[in-house]
Amino acid sequence: MSVDPTGEDIKRFLEEDDGGPVVMLNLLRYAGEEGKGSYQRYAREVVPFLAEVGGEVLYAGDVSTTLVAPEGHDWDAVLVVRYPSRKRFLDMVTNPEYQAITRLRSEGLETAVLEATRPWGG
Repeated sequence: MSVDPTGEDIKRFLEEDDGGPVVMLNLLRYAGEEGKGSYQRYAREVVPFLAEVGGEVLYAGDVSTTLVAPEGHDWDAVLVVRYPSRKRFLDMVTNPEYQAITRLRSEGLETAVLEATRPWGG
């Protein structure tokens, strides 16, 4: 399973753009201890790219106790990031300097979920 969005994923992401902010839910399963180290390096190096587009980490933490989840729905960490718009998210991920660090994310993760969300009630 790929941990990176495809061109088709990005196309759908843009088609569903309502022009407002987007909060991205990241569910992460590391590729072992070495993968965890790689992802943590990515997390440090992505900070200036987030700042450049007005992105903000709302929450980052390790999963502790799963109370309810389907079989195989076990994650190592959760990350929630707010971007001013879907366009600003894409500005970041298409930045060639950002692209140079994405291998740290890809190599660090065995499996991932990346969900764009909208707030309830406008």
